[in-house]
Amino acid sequence: MPEVDALHGEVRTLAAELSAYSGRFAALSGRPPCAQPLPSRDGVTRIAEDLRATLFPGYFDGLDPAGTKLESIGAALEEQVRRGLCFTCTDPKAHAGCSRRAAELTRHFLEGLPEIQRTLLEDVMAAYEGDPACTTPDEAILAYPGVYALTLYRIAHSLCELEVPLLPRMITEIAHGATGIDIHPGARIGTRFFMDHGTGVVIGETCIIGNRVRLYQGVTLGAKSFHLDEEGHPVKGVPRHPIIEDDVIIYAGATILGRVTIGRDSIIGGNVWLTRGVPPGSRVTQGSARYDAFHFGSGI
Repeated sequence: MPEVDALHGEVRTLAAELSAYSGRFAALSGRPPCAQPLPSRDGVTRIAEDLRATLFPGYFDGLDPAGTKLESIGAALEEQVRRGLCFTCTDPKAHAGCSRRAAELTRHFLEGLPEIQRTLLEDVMAAYEGDPACTTPDEAILAYPGVYALTLYRIAHSLCELEVPLLPRMITEIAHGATGIDIHPGARIGTRFFMDHGTGVVIGETCIIGNRVRLYQGVTLGAKSFHLDEEGHPVKGVPRHPIIEDDVIIYAGATILGRVTIGRDSIIGGNVWLTRGVPPGSRVTQGSARYDAFHFGSGI
């Protein structure tokens, strides 16, 4: 039929036009067009959830003492790592080495799971001990969004430390979408970390957080500004987020911006806006922050 033939022709033309955009996107990223598939969002989500079940055995799945499930997780992860390596590789001739590299990175990641588990158990105890509404550590594991987001962050951070492309950010964005907690996988977070309620917490890429730190909902640990190169593009990887030392509490709605240090054992009150560091043992409220900005010209 003429109408059907015309429609098929239009579809083929549209398909060719849309496919041409792959080359344009490749030009933006500085890599040649790649026929390799991207990591699968659904596949990465399944891996993250399976790893969570493995790190908390018996809570989200049956026990796996023989490691059968872990073997399948490893195989699935290796494939997604390989896809990420191949897709971001700028030399098509080097794709043959992506499989070897993916196997090596996956093995290193799996070897680190016991340490991730030990750290998460400390985080769970921090949630239980830090919240009088939490009846048991089991409740924190099963129901607390902060523990969920932190679990996926610690998985993603381990992959980020191994320089696995794409997957770390995909994993933390799964948690972000589910909980409203946005933790960049590059951030460095110590042990016994607790986010009470958690919704709206933002932790930037170069943030360093010590041990036994507690954040409440709506806290932002962000960048005040960033360096630009000669062409006006942001310079990547420059330290630009806060350093939070041990035993700090930051209450709801507080915003701390820039590469500033909040000294250990400090308390930052709700809705405080800070662009300067404070010494250990500080107690900062909205009123004191406004006074310091006026008196010392700190630019808050």
